[in-house]
Amino acid sequence: MTVYYHRLDEEMMNFILRSPGFIISSSVTGILGEVIETGNSTTKGESMRVLIVDDEPELSEQIAVILRQQQYTVDTAGDGALALEKIFTDPYDLIVLDIMLPEKDGFAVLGELRGNGVAIPILMLTAKGEVANRVKGLDLGADDYLHKPFSMAELLARIRSLLRRSYEQTSPFLIIGPICLDTNTRIVTLNNEPVNLTPKEFSLLEFLFYNRNRAISRFNMAEHVWGEAFDPFTMSNNIDVHIKNLRRKLEDQSGRIIVTVRGVGYMARDEQA
Repeated sequence: MTVYYHRLDEEMMNFILRSPGFIISSSVTGILGEVIETGNSTTKGESMRVLIVDDEPELSEQIAVILRQQQYTVDTAGDGALALEKIFTDPYDLIVLDIMLPEKDGFAVLGELRGNGVAIPILMLTAKGEVANRVKGLDLGADDYLHKPFSMAELLARIRSLLRRSYEQTSPFLIIGPICLDTNTRIVTLNNEPVNLTPKEFSLLEFLFYNRNRAISRFNMAEHVWGEAFDPFTMSNNIDVHIKNLRRKLEDQSGRIIVTVRGVGYMARDEQA
């Protein structure tokens, strides 16, 4: 079922986020492509503070409402100068930063933050799909990129992933059950014995482990591991082959850890999380 909206109040959003199977589409901005609630457990934001920097007030407010429903503390800024003022005044755990901003654009904000040693994770939003802009942002120190129009479900997943990386970066190890993944040496062990993975298999496993207990679509996995080089016509089969190889090498043929989520993709299940 699809719900079209112009503006969502918190009561309506609370209802939608509790209702499995709903897809929300914006008929106004075309930016919020969809919100998909799969029924899986959601990692709550708890006391995490997020700053949304975008010059479209309605879009910022719609994102803020949804993030607050996930228990994030959210502030907004409509231009680059105000964003810098807030960031240098208040502590934030993550910044969602649009490129096209008045006063100072997103690139200028990003450059000033990184130039001053501010290491807060930054997710950049842009309507520009050119590779050059994406490369420029990453070179300036952006942690991730998301193009408009985007899926709200993907935005939430990327926010969780960046926050998780930020708080796990003190340890290079990702561990689920008997599987240990060292993100520094790119070595994987099973019951303390090394497992030989290809670079793509390692990247796929790392992405799943970072997003443990979250259903990840085949498209998102392909986009993360292969980037813009992936072939949409062979993507699904390619992902399935890599997952099959991972399960075989990790002695997880039954899919106890790398779980198939029907109609979505796969999930790394951590029963201890």
